[in-house]
Amino acid sequence: MNGDALAFGSSPYLRMMGLLLFGRGADFFSTWVATPNLVLEGNPLAKKLGWRLGTLVNLALCVGLAFWPATALAAVTASLLVAAHNFHLAWLMRSMGEDAFRHWFLDRMAETRLPLYLTCLLGETGATALIGAGLLYWSPEDSRPFAIGCGIVAYALIVLFYTSLSLWRLRRHAG
Repeated sequence: MNGDALAFGSSPYLRMMGLLLFGRGADFFSTWVATPNLVLEGNPLAKKLGWRLGTLVNLALCVGLAFWPATALAAVTASLLVAAHNFHLAWLMRSMGEDAFRHWFLDRMAETRLPLYLTCLLGETGATALIGAGLLYWSPEDSRPFAIGCGIVAYALIVLFYTSLSLWRLRRHAG
């Protein structure tokens, strides 16, 4: 797990590529299950790219990231955690329909005090980040656990950022 890049097409490179394709594929699949029309997609760039261009960008990312094992493991970890997060309510989003779920969620947000919502968001992301931070602190920098810790912290930051962005957009449109 040193900082040296893997040779393109080598066995370790192909293993990293396989892990990346699996992780990014899980994120893509979970997003499709939750919001096939991307109505509920929290990442504005992913929403703008759409499925076809988003697939090409993700394939290019996988090809590029596979050169660096630590970075690849962090990306796989974050991708799988995002997929798990997506799957958590995907069944409800799909059964209600994207627009109905969006309206239902907005109604719940309107009925919830902002400090309570932010406390829960910080509790979720903070607790998750602490697990990753523990791995970062207790693992050697060039180890797999360190890379996984980076992925866990990245996931927590992704959830915090995109949820905050969505909240800000909702409050801006409501006010």
